[in-house]
Amino acid sequence: MEDFYKSFSLKAECIPNDFSEGRILLFDKPFGWSSFDLVNKVRVLIRQQLGFKKIKVGHAGTLDPLATGLMIVCTGKLTKQIETLMGMEKEYIASVTLGSTTPSYDLETDINQEFDITHIDEQEIQDVLKGFLGIQMQIPPLFSAIRINGKRAYEHARKGHDMELAGRQVEFHQLELLSYKKPVATIRVVCSKGTYIRSFAHDLGKSLQAGGHLSGLVRSAIGSFKVSEAQTIEQFDKILQQIRTN
Repeated sequence: MEDFYKSFSLKAECIPNDFSEGRILLFDKPFGWSSFDLVNKVRVLIRQQLGFKKIKVGHAGTLDPLATGLMIVCTGKLTKQIETLMGMEKEYIASVTLGSTTPSYDLETDINQEFDITHIDEQEIQDVLKGFLGIQMQIPPLFSAIRINGKRAYEHARKGHDMELAGRQVEFHQLELLSYKKPVATIRVVCSKGTYIRSFAHDLGKSLQAGGHLSGLVRSAIGSFKVSEAQTIEQFDKILQQIRTN
């Protein structure tokens, strides 16, 4: 897959038709943008800069607005590769704030409970992390895009409806505690597709008998694709301008 990506790497020497034939593009999603925002911006820039009336653009894996990091975006005929790309394992750097919880399991909502964390040290976190390795049944957060009775789960949550989603099977391949500076544990997570890192943060806090929520998230890799290889939307715009003028 790396060679496949390199063969379609974006350069100013490209011709506009390359985008309809298909390209795999790596982006570092900005904080505060939804995945749809990024895909839509890519589509708009290609149409504006290169004169396309229509162009297929899709992404291989959603990132929440409060997360940053790697998103794979496909154009043209290579949108057919999205399902394959989505199946790759993901790597994240997660900041988990212990001692407090939120209804959304992240900073989208305010803290609703606080707990004592004086008993927690690095060794205890490392010991608890071992219990998460392998296949797990994970309950997604109610503040998610999963559909319940025809509506997104977050629509029910924002109306104050109290319900619990069905568990789903996920797998944690690697969990590494990078640092613990109370109250924040920074953890490298390598996991299967469909894993909610917000739920992981919530479940970790529960296992530590202290509560926890996700306070920061960077997706650092999808399969062998790294965020260090990704471009910003501003860099992408400049390259498109160069392609247009060549």
